[in-house]
Amino acid sequence: MSDVTISVNFLRWRRLMLELKRRGGGRRESGAFLLGLRDGQSLRVKDVVYYDDLDPNALDQGYVNFHADGFSALWSHCRKARLDVLADIHTHPGGNTSQSELDRTNPMMAERGHLALIVPHFAAGPWWSKRGISLFEYEANYRWKDLSGALPSRLCLTVF
Repeated sequence: MSDVTISVNFLRWRRLMLELKRRGGGRRESGAFLLGLRDGQSLRVKDVVYYDDLDPNALDQGYVNFHADGFSALWSHCRKARLDVLADIHTHPGGNTSQSELDRTNPMMAERGHLALIVPHFAAGPWWSKRGISLFEYEANYRWKDLSGALPSRLCLTVF
């Protein structure tokens, strides 16, 4: 999975970044699942579902704490839309987008190959910039591969 490319319509990306910023309010983490279609190593994002829409209490502690009812709502949404979870994305305060111990030991999807993106400054930067965003691939047993160095070529903002 390490050669994966994530394609996101630039308008969807813009809405995502602005919405993460709004939901976090500059004081807490926010996040979402990126849903779409897989074609080999190419992932095409078709929908975004926010953590707090699936689990209204997910952001109450200032960091992401997603509960079982939220996952039930996620799977129901995926079935209805006929889409897969491609990745998750959440924000961090400041410019440090390395994984926290909480991120590392609590993957949103503990499935080999799952991708996680972390956005700096509670998504307050320019929405079009991928600067500072980190990308991690889950390997198993709480081990992650850092793909951040190749992010510019892996995350394509497109028109489709």
